[in-house]
Amino acid sequence: MSEQPVDDKAHIRHHLDFTKAEWIRAEPEGVTLDDCVEYAFIEHTDGVTYTAMRQSAKPDGVILVFTPSEWDAFVKGVRDGEFDLPEDLAEA
Repeated sequence: MSEQPVDDKAHIRHHLDFTKAEWIRAEPEGVTLDDCVEYAFIEHTDGVTYTAMRQSAKPDGVILVFTPSEWDAFVKGVRDGEFDLPEDLAEA
């Protein structure tokens, strides 16, 4: 039996106000996609600005929350090509 994922942001999530979030669509410049990732920077009462991420087609769905260091590591991974498809899959 597999364990359920742990929400390591449960202690702060209820303090984040997503209603005032200014969601930014992550899509190529000049292209409008039906569904893409959106992210927003959300200030917390602890003085830390967290990054929230959601699926644009499901704005009321799951919202992932990242600490500044987690978001920085993610962005660096994207820039380094860590999440690129292997060439044989990208061509398919």
